[in-house]
Amino acid sequence: MANLVYKRVSTDQQSTARQNLVLHEAGIEDPVVFEEDPGTSSRRHPLQRPKFRALLDYARPGDTVHISEMFRLVRGTGHILDVLDVLHRDRLALRIHDGAFSAMDLTARHPRTGELLSTVKFMVQTLAAAGELQRDLQRELTYDGLRAAEAKGSKGGRRPVVTADKSADVRAAYLEGRSIAALARDHGVSRGAIRTAVADLLPDHTAIEEDVPAPELPVTLDMPGKVADFLHATELEPAERAALDQGTTVRRGQGYTLRVSAVPAVHRQLLVRCQPLNGGQGSRVIPAQRKARREYENRVTALTP
Repeated sequence: MANLVYKRVSTDQQSTARQNLVLHEAGIEDPVVFEEDPGTSSRRHPLQRPKFRALLDYARPGDTVHISEMFRLVRGTGHILDVLDVLHRDRLALRIHDGAFSAMDLTARHPRTGELLSTVKFMVQTLAAAGELQRDLQRELTYDGLRAAEAKGSKGGRRPVVTADKSADVRAAYLEGRSIAALARDHGVSRGAIRTAVADLLPDHTAIEEDVPAPELPVTLDMPGKVADFLHATELEPAERAALDQGTTVRRGQGYTLRVSAVPAVHRQLLVRCQPLNGGQGSRVIPAQRKARREYENRVTALTP
């Protein structure tokens, strides 16, 4: 019986160091590791992530899936229940080594019906909802903090390596003939930082013409869940996939909408991708899917060209 380890981080600025520590302390024997590419969003359904799909393809009945904590694998109650159904179908065990779920047997089923025990289902839904609430509150507090900082004149992002008070001196020295390498040594910064400070003074700098059109700004649209489900399973361009993965799920009764922020061009590309939902070329038409696409189409076509 194999021990299959799954790891994932949400952004390419994060590392799996904490997951590695938890899994190492668990003493897993002969682990077979499946690690998603850095920045694989938790909004992407686990069954659509490349490495988790590879894990399921590799697994055999009786194998055990190991994760450091539940939210490395799933986001929201729908994802959890979908994954548990697949693990049960493939007769795989799930071992969570940290967090609230670590003390629970999430694969426990009723001996006669084979369905997930109601107590397990209740606890899974409750803990997952609490975790989702915690992440949403953290995101809201972060946003409020950034707004408060902006109101005081502070700007987010990385500070320039060559500060504003030194920039004038650097530029003057460069115009007097000081080399970029020498300036970098003088100020204890990289050559790239000096190049940034004197970018418009470099010989190969090309001035921006006034008639160049301004870039498109992102627009937030609500995408019906049936459209989002179809696009999640469709091959997309990187910009389209990123917009979809970074969308925010908003529950609507039994369904949901995905709040997607992207430039209008990306919205239009996504609309083209879901054209099959309208039927045609022998494909079966599902009225609910066609209606969902038309809702999204109305929102996209309302954008200023």
